[in-house]
Amino acid sequence: MAAHLWNPNDLVEALRDPGCFERWSPVTGEPFVWIDLTTAAEIPAEARHRLATLPAVSVGMGPETAGFADVVDVRTTDEDESAMLCRAVAAHPLASVALAQLLRRSEAMSVEHAMLAESAVYSMLQSGPEFAKWLSGRRPREAEAPSGPAVRIEREDDTLHVRLNRPEKRNAFSAELRDGLCEALALVLRDDTVAHVEWSGEGPAFCSGGDLDEFGTLPDPATANAIRATRSAGMLLAAIAERVHARVHGACIGAGVELPALCGRVSAGPDAFFALPEVGMGLVPGAGGTASLPRRIGRQRTAWLALSGERIDADTALRWGLVDAVSTP
Repeated sequence: MAAHLWNPNDLVEALRDPGCFERWSPVTGEPFVWIDLTTAAEIPAEARHRLATLPAVSVGMGPETAGFADVVDVRTTDEDESAMLCRAVAAHPLASVALAQLLRRSEAMSVEHAMLAESAVYSMLQSGPEFAKWLSGRRPREAEAPSGPAVRIEREDDTLHVRLNRPEKRNAFSAELRDGLCEALALVLRDDTVAHVEWSGEGPAFCSGGDLDEFGTLPDPATANAIRATRSAGMLLAAIAERVHARVHGACIGAGVELPALCGRVSAGPDAFFALPEVGMGLVPGAGGTASLPRRIGRQRTAWLALSGERIDADTALRWGLVDAVSTP
């Protein structure tokens, strides 16, 4: 891929042109702008504002103290890594730009309003060509027999133990599992005598993300948006966050990292790994991740996870602040 690496001084000049919104765009130009942050520059306020409102993903390469470093959507210190992010944006430009715009704006919102904004963007992308292409390549899988209720709850004094219970599907976040989790969390919200919630998952994975067999099965994106606003595990978790301790292990993908990030405390097993694969499907995180993760690890690291689709291990998650502790084997 031939991509231009911009010197900040030259970029300032380019951003003065009102045509920059056509130059950097997923529909009329390039969906990303790649910036060399190692070159010191005094950035005028107008240029910073223009960059922060472009319909394109800004990928910065260099230290966090450099000119545009705090404005860019995602930043790395490695040229190969930043070039990889540019390629990822080019592969899914509509979803990537929607993610960047969402993260920019949700910083100033409450968690609850940020989740509503995320749901609207997610629903919009469900009717887009990138998701349609991903969905057309899916093959239905043979359903496995469930093992009891999707979510098990047990009261012990003032503690409620909530356990995801679809190990045969690695606790994929299905409508059934979502409803069971919402029921348990609503119980806590109604009952002040529940002082602590211990949330965990059965089997080899805490949660492997959304149940892919259910993707694209709702009648239309507008209805899907209404359902997410009506029955939101994220909204309930945000309301009782300080009472909830999420104990995660194995695969923590999509909803499996987005929802725990809302909790007051997150402990990870040494085998835990974390990923946000939704942009690669033509979507953005849809379980609250653009609201929850930035408040733990910042907007730029959230964008890195979502755009790259890469996994991080438990130790990296601890270092970033995505989890609060890593247990010993």
